[in-house]
Amino acid sequence: MPIKIPDGLPAVKTLEKENIFVMTNARAVHQDIRPLELLIVNLMPNKIETETQLLRLLGNTPLQVEVELMQMKSHKSKNTPAEHLLKFYRTFDEIKDSRFDGMIVTGAPVETLEFEQVDYWDELCSIFEWAKQNVYSTMFICWASQAGLYYHHGINKVMLDKKLTGIFTHRCAVPEHPLMRGFDDFYAAPHSRYTGIDEDAVRAAEELDILGESDEAGIHIIADRDCRNFFITGHSEYDRLTLMNEFERDKRRGLDNVPQHYLPSGYPDAMPDMCWKAHANLLFSNWINHIVYQKTPFDLKNL
Repeated sequence: MPIKIPDGLPAVKTLEKENIFVMTNARAVHQDIRPLELLIVNLMPNKIETETQLLRLLGNTPLQVEVELMQMKSHKSKNTPAEHLLKFYRTFDEIKDSRFDGMIVTGAPVETLEFEQVDYWDELCSIFEWAKQNVYSTMFICWASQAGLYYHHGINKVMLDKKLTGIFTHRCAVPEHPLMRGFDDFYAAPHSRYTGIDEDAVRAAEELDILGESDEAGIHIIADRDCRNFFITGHSEYDRLTLMNEFERDKRRGLDNVPQHYLPSGYPDAMPDMCWKAHANLLFSNWINHIVYQKTPFDLKNL
């Protein structure tokens, strides 16, 4: 089954070339089933790139998924064309009367700021609060996982000595959890951040379960007990070259942030291996199939 996305979204051509089954609005009107309603709160600077990465993973499911894209009204994006945002994105004011089966909140390059210093923090808090009654399950990614843990559980972030960037090996801590179904004992995932979470506070929180963690990168996947919120500290959605592009960008800024376990010996002529794709697909398909689809009421008014 396809993922349903707006007509004309740039990601369509890319995904179709990769044989990801997508469906435009025009074709979807002929389907006689209720699609899953997902909201993506895209906080990343290059929103088109992030859309494509997430939609690629969300399309790997037998269910029909209808996606709504949202931007922050209180923040002006500098890296995405205004016409793209106007055509494909909505604001919180425009969707706050709607309900969704699931929501994804992306990372954002604001991690070195205190949460309250982020220009859209108040708006984001309103979204987090609204989601308690209007979204069944939320996946928070990277900085959003830190923001979500802070808002919902009072767990703060911590500054790292240097940027954590690279591909790291993680241990599947709770293989019987529906989000981790089919995971190997060990799996790879990308990380790219200057901050971490207060892991002692996470371990002490009785309402939270640690599903995956790394000796080098720390806790990776956290779930609350009722599966309404998942906090993913890494970037499983990243493409093969995303970390390389970030590395080159940092070098131009005079920063020596070499990704660990990522650049091949023949760099820059050799391409990095992509060793996290299978578990990235599994993570998102498990969330869609075993959490959102299985647990959300058919009538979203009953959330």
